[in-house]
Amino acid sequence: MSGVIVTGPPKADAKDVEALAAFGVATVGEAMGRTGLLGPDIRPIQQGVRVAGTAVTVLSWPGDNLMIHAAVEQCGEGDILVVTTTSPSTDGMFGELFATALQRRGVRGLIINAGIRDTQELREMGFAAWSRAVHAQGTVKATGGSVNVPVAVDGQVIRPGDVILADDDGVVVVPRERARAVAEASEAREAKEAGARAAFQDGQLGLDRYGLRDTLKNLGVSYRTYEEYLADQEERS
Repeated sequence: MSGVIVTGPPKADAKDVEALAAFGVATVGEAMGRTGLLGPDIRPIQQGVRVAGTAVTVLSWPGDNLMIHAAVEQCGEGDILVVTTTSPSTDGMFGELFATALQRRGVRGLIINAGIRDTQELREMGFAAWSRAVHAQGTVKATGGSVNVPVAVDGQVIRPGDVILADDDGVVVVPRERARAVAEASEAREAKEAGARAAFQDGQLGLDRYGLRDTLKNLGVSYRTYEEYLADQEERS
């Protein structure tokens, strides 16, 4: 497997990345029309952590972390490393030594569509990571691959410089050209949710706030007292 290491790809503006960092993955995914979400198998190794940054992508051979070593050189302040393999892999391709090198370069976290290890050490050093598997199995450094090329993770295409946002709910990718617009849409959605939250705290029901009583009626859902329900069941039996 040959490959390429692309240097200096375009990135989303840092101000837009920071704006997106104020919102949760669920909010951003909804603001983009329920798009951009990676699948539920990419899970955090920690809790209570949210990161946002620009993607540095890696395409590796399964069980081989050579291209992660190559990618470290391409990483800088505010980046998030995104790693996937050419076929499914759960080998522990990333651990504490990689995290030490990346943390020194200002990298904010890791998304890996494969295995990770040294998870206790990563939590202790405050390096955030989301992975498909946790596995102590080691890897080799023997096969070429690519850095900073478009990669596919759980049906989502991630390009170098796209915005990655990750928290306890998972991971979402925002195309770099849409970062500002999505941040604005996320802010509007959060303001709308704040209004709903205040209404619910005052006792209003979602059925009334969202006009769902008519929806239930149109779907043929009826209200029956307990006695009426029992009578209906007896009549049908």
